[in-house]
Amino acid sequence: MATVRNTIPEKTIERLSEYRRTLLLCHKQGITHIFSHILAGIHGITAVQVRRDLMLIGFSSDTKKGYDVKVLIDFINNILDSENTMNIAVIGMGHLGQAITKYFNGKRLKLRITAAFDVDPEKVGHTIDDIPCYHMDDFEEVVSANDISIVIVSSPTKVAARLVLPIINAGIKGVLNFTSAPLNFPQGIVVENYDITTILEKVAYFVKENEENTNN
Repeated sequence: MATVRNTIPEKTIERLSEYRRTLLLCHKQGITHIFSHILAGIHGITAVQVRRDLMLIGFSSDTKKGYDVKVLIDFINNILDSENTMNIAVIGMGHLGQAITKYFNGKRLKLRITAAFDVDPEKVGHTIDDIPCYHMDDFEEVVSANDISIVIVSSPTKVAARLVLPIINAGIKGVLNFTSAPLNFPQGIVVENYDITTILEKVAYFVKENEENTNN
């Protein structure tokens, strides 16, 4: 199974996560089977792409009935999830940090936000959405005590670069960065820079292009 995981492209991993959310909703609604073209239509891709993704992870099914929803959920779980729960910390408990915490709480059993960090005295020492908020001065100690392996950075952009060294020293293995400043880490630390402004501007650009093409 490890060999399969190492050969899965990044985009396929993203789609597998999206498929699973759809499948979980189907399962909740009592839907037992789903065809590739239905799953593809929900996600705006082709049925060929869905089948290619599932073949890549070694999943096959009786296509006469479609994919067994519960079996496929379990199969994707086995590919995406760690055997043990991964603990996550949020750095920066402003509006974005609190929204992220509120969204993820209780969503996934294998991914759990266990701590938050800030420097605001009105937040430090308090519990926010059932998550204890600590001062950044205690970052390494709290990360070690809570076996935290992933951090979500939602701090002000101007302080983001200062977080790199504490994150490295604490032994963090993965970083999801929501600031507009790209953060670079040594090999061995997985980092995903998610710049909301850039993504929104990309959407706005294509909206503009579509409007211009329609008017011409």
